Amino acid sequence: MSLGKKIRIGFDGFGRINRFITRGAAQRNDSKLPSRNDALKHGLDGLGSAGSKSFRVLAAIGAGVSGLLSFATIAYSDEAEHGLECPSYPWPHEGILSSYDHASIRRGHQVYQQVCASCHSMSLISYRDLVGVAYTEEETKAMAAEIEVVDGPNDEGEMFTRPGKLSDRFPQPYANEAAARFANGGAYPPDLSLITKARHNGQNYVFALLTGYRDPPAGVSIREGLHYNPYFPGGAIAMPKMLNDGAVEYEDGIPATEAQMGKDVVSFLSWAAEPEMEERKLMGFKWIFVLSLALLQAAYYRRLRWSVLKSRKLVLDVVN
Repeated sequence: MSLGKKIRIGFDGFGRINRFITRGAAQRNDSKLPSRNDALKHGLDGLGSAGSKSFRVLAAIGAGVSGLLSFATIAYSDEAEHGLECPSYPWPHEGILSSYDHASIRRGHQVYQQVCASCHSMSLISYRDLVGVAYTEEETKAMAAEIEVVDGPNDEGEMFTRPGKLSDRFPQPYANEAAARFANGGAYPPDLSLITKARHNGQNYVFALLTGYRDPPAGVSIREGLHYNPYFPGGAIAMPKMLNDGAVEYEDGIPATEAQMGKDVVSFLSWAAEPEMEERKLMGFKWIFVLSLALLQAAYYRRLRWSVLKSRKLVLDVVN
């Protein structure tokens, strides 16, 4: 539930309570018996008016406090159900003409290989997708040759294993979903190929989740085998904290802090979910440029064609 919807619900409750109390006060004023003499009547009317105003002020204050309490309750329940709202981070590739940080993509792939690939798959990514993005063709071929792929059948109808090649997908950590759940205590590690598109506020959510592990607050108990993370729906997640300072050693010598590894792996996952982003932005800029030239040409042609008609002078000869 968004913050605007929470505020609207709080103010709606406030308005309903205020209308109910105001209606009750009006009914009380209407039900008062008329007095016998005018002086006493005016005095009682003034006293009743002052009491009604005080009652309305107290009612408004009470309704406001009730609305704020209901708003806090809704916000707390929403946070418990959907997780804490993650902050927004300035990703360098989010600009209109911005591109990916390819050095960060390479480091992020290294983090995925050494930290994430033991549990999470990326079934939609092939080794050839990395060529020209994070690695050279020779580096990618050598990387793919390190894995063994079951292929076949051969001429004898039997399956065989062979070294990987560029057209092969990233290897799967588990044979099937049942094996993945058995190895992870019943939890199924999701495929990360489209994770930044499959989650609301994907990039910020993944980064906040990876770096948001902490001790549970007072009064919150976490079942054995789970870990507290306020950004995960429900607050209890089966995946332990995986990013620790120095968990990997970057090839370019950049210190592998928790935040740096989180930023790099999110950059890699963002590229995996949208590898055509740079080409799409470049194509969009080209089309905008071409259409701008066409618009200028159309404006000039219109001015050229209509200038004769707009500048002509009509002379009315009333004599002849």
